Amino acid sequence: MKILITGSNGMVARTAAQVCRELGDEVVALDRARLNIADREAAMSVIDLEKPDAVINCAAFTNVDLAETEEAACYAANADGPENLALACKESGSAFVSISTDYVFGGKKEGFYTEEDTPDPISVYGRSKYEGELRTEAAYPAAIIVRAGWIYGPGGINFLSKIPEMLEEKKPFTAIGDVFGTPTNSYDLALRLRELALSKASGIFHLANIGEGTTYYGFAATACDVIGAKSELVSKIKGADLDRPAPRPVNSRLASVRPGSFDPMPHWLTSLRGYLSPFVS
Repeated sequence: MKILITGSNGMVARTAAQVCRELGDEVVALDRARLNIADREAAMSVIDLEKPDAVINCAAFTNVDLAETEEAACYAANADGPENLALACKESGSAFVSISTDYVFGGKKEGFYTEEDTPDPISVYGRSKYEGELRTEAAYPAAIIVRAGWIYGPGGINFLSKIPEMLEEKKPFTAIGDVFGTPTNSYDLALRLRELALSKASGIFHLANIGEGTTYYGFAATACDVIGAKSELVSKIKGADLDRPAPRPVNSRLASVRPGSFDPMPHWLTSLRGYLSPFVS
């Protein structure tokens, strides 16, 4: 199978390219310089030229705080871009999988958010991603939209991905203890993205490692236990203590209730232990 992956410099895109190549696919991985998905003509041209069997869209504007002041750029990448790719894939007959986010939800629900819950984003970033979902569905009803969040993995630059390195440095750091999510390993996610691309499915899927989820502090404390680092290196703070420009949902845990969905992904603790294995002395 020939798979085109956008946003190739990102963690999920790199992992998806690795997974697809390992499984024998021909992979065309494009960064923004080679394909700006906000440019409809470019998207149509590249998809027509490459004629992929499937497109996995990992390109996005992901700086949640910067989005509050860079709204136009955020919507260009997160709303215009997926719509452009959806239109191009519909014309070419390619399967289309686009990654959305748990931040389409406002965080007021106590349990897990499922595909049956109505989004109520509270930030520019969340609203732009939800707009991208709506436009994708309208442009190409056969498209697949994947909501995921708290993604971590090798080469990642986000907080969860960097925790092992921070523990190795043995310098104290803080972690939020009152915000809840479902940590998701990038390799587990990439395997499922490919599986969806091969399927005849359509619509919205929530993909996350199973389990009750945790807080950033809980994730860091678990990492301490696995690695054997001193727990005193991590101290708990409240999300409000950081005074960040963009609001975040206090609970964005995801679960799937799609009938006929795939087997559950591994438990987040199992995947975290695997991710941390190179750091265990």
